[in-house]
Amino acid sequence: MPEPDQRLFFLLQRAAHRLRTTADRRCLAAAGVTTAQLGALFAVQDRPGITQQELARALGLRESAVTALVGRLTAADLLLKRAHPSEHRAVVLELTEPGAAALRAARPEVDRVNAELRELLGDEGFVRTAGALHRLAHWER
Repeated sequence: MPEPDQRLFFLLQRAAHRLRTTADRRCLAAAGVTTAQLGALFAVQDRPGITQQELARALGLRESAVTALVGRLTAADLLLKRAHPSEHRAVVLELTEPGAAALRAARPEVDRVNAELRELLGDEGFVRTAGALHRLAHWER
């Protein structure tokens, strides 16, 4: 039997693509939002009043990408932009009721995807994989 592929970066890319497309399809069906949009909505829910710059850092995205993402979310009435209380060029982001409803609608699907991954990897494998991915996400060279 041949050894499994050991090209970790390649495998992570393939796995991320498969997970993203599957989760996007399911979250779009359940809540009308993609996983990228959910990430932004969850970040704003967790940190009300977050700025776009802070959101970019939290999501690990360029500010230009977050500007476009926030534009789509505000156009869909899922986020609200307000003037920052002390920085005249900054805006703060707030979740709208439709945004909160989208999060509530997506939560069961997010939980199902995680449960399926836990079943696929086993409890120990799930915890170890989550820990390894957390370390990779915060790796700096």
